[in-house]
Amino acid sequence: MFTDLNDKTVLITGSTKGIGRAAAVAFARAGAIVGINSSQKDEAALELIAQLESEEARFAYYERDLTKSGECESLIQAFVEQFGELDVLVNNAGGLGVRKGLETLEDDDFERVMDLNLRSVIMTTRFAMPHLKASAAKRGGTASVISTGSIAGREGGGLGASLYGGSKAMLHNLHRNWVKEFTQDGIRFNIVAPGTIDTAFHADKSAEVKEKIASTIAMGRLGTSEECAPSFLFLASHAASGYITGQVIDVNGGQMCP
Repeated sequence: MFTDLNDKTVLITGSTKGIGRAAAVAFARAGAIVGINSSQKDEAALELIAQLESEEARFAYYERDLTKSGECESLIQAFVEQFGELDVLVNNAGGLGVRKGLETLEDDDFERVMDLNLRSVIMTTRFAMPHLKASAAKRGGTASVISTGSIAGREGGGLGASLYGGSKAMLHNLHRNWVKEFTQDGIRFNIVAPGTIDTAFHADKSAEVKEKIASTIAMGRLGTSEECAPSFLFLASHAASGYITGQVIDVNGGQMCP
């Protein structure tokens, strides 16, 4: 499955934990040449590096803090210098940032969430564009940008997560705009929007809260990172999704807004 991903160069930001990690492993197992990234080379990063080495994957690790535009540029430069081209960019870096009600929000909270969820995507994609265009021209219009959105971008997010939900809604809309600007260059833009996935994002929730959330999901449980990963491969594969662009693919087990 997804055999056209073999030998493709794929850069995945925020890819040492959770959904990003599962996607990195899946791309590597599909034969892709994978760049993985995190803001610090912590235990999770070392564990993923060891796993990919044990599986004889073709990959490289890059420590970059993508809340800073210069680091976004540096990441793209380092990847292209090492592998010569960039076929697929997966913008997965991001996170909740803060959980605070409207009346307690400060400028620092706003800047933290927007840098984490929007600057990281906008600037990494900006610096990737020349290389994605070159890849599309070389391979006949098969370059792809996939970003991790969220069900919160559609239904607003939980209490205290207004900035997170708002940033993801903007991300969904940015992709629709970029479709208008860059489809002529052979680049597709799509979103994978997970529902409630059992990752560190929800580690602060009690078992009771998780059970309550699960009761709102048609499948009756939280999802896993491994269940999200194939959607990234599908959207990266031109053979599988070559006529799909500007879309938000929900991966949420039937979890809908009220």
